[in-house]
Amino acid sequence: MFQVLDSAVPVACWSCSVAHNESTLFCPHCSKIQPPIGGNYYSVFSLEPRLNLDLAALEQEFHRLSRKLHPDRFARATDSEKEWSLADTALLNDAYRTLRDPLRRTEYLLKLHGAEIGEEHSGKDRPKGEMGASRAPADLLEEVFDLNMQIEEMRMARASGEDDPVLAKSLSEAKAKFEGLQAEVDNDLHAQWTAWDNGDEPARQAAQKTMVALLDRRRYLSNLVREVSETMGA
Repeated sequence: MFQVLDSAVPVACWSCSVAHNESTLFCPHCSKIQPPIGGNYYSVFSLEPRLNLDLAALEQEFHRLSRKLHPDRFARATDSEKEWSLADTALLNDAYRTLRDPLRRTEYLLKLHGAEIGEEHSGKDRPKGEMGASRAPADLLEEVFDLNMQIEEMRMARASGEDDPVLAKSLSEAKAKFEGLQAEVDNDLHAQWTAWDNGDEPARQAAQKTMVALLDRRRYLSNLVREVSETMGA
């Protein structure tokens, strides 16, 4: 079930003037569409900001709102209502794409709480690796160094029209290992979701710090997997 959040600042409906929650896409009194809402992506679905979500219920609510916002329903409406249907639909789509994806949802919620997440923030205090602008986790430094050497060898071999089955096998094994490490990170992230959702402020701060580090690590691993795949032409 979806939990409706109370707005701290009720606003008046443009049509019936009845005050309502500012995060509502439609007026609960007269059912008229409202201008694009404030708040965040959770507000679009009247959800409490959490990491564990009922994805089936989220999808059901997405389709329900999509039908209500469809431009065909506003063919005879005012120009403002037509514009709002398009703007609200775009907002709904963005919110759904973010909240249905575990990693995007985690990053989004943590950013709402001030976490610095992204390539520009990742691994600020770690030794610089060779692969792009990312920084390698300390426990992967040696493997990443060897991987960079193998990738360069493969590129040189491909450039000269040669094939190296032994090197290709080694790269394939490295890719499989890094994909396995990605799965481990995903499991660790999921374990932190409950600590975040059910914890008090100190528990949430601890969970946030752990999740930021895990997201940083996963981003780096994803870059490694992509780099190997591109080099192997996979």
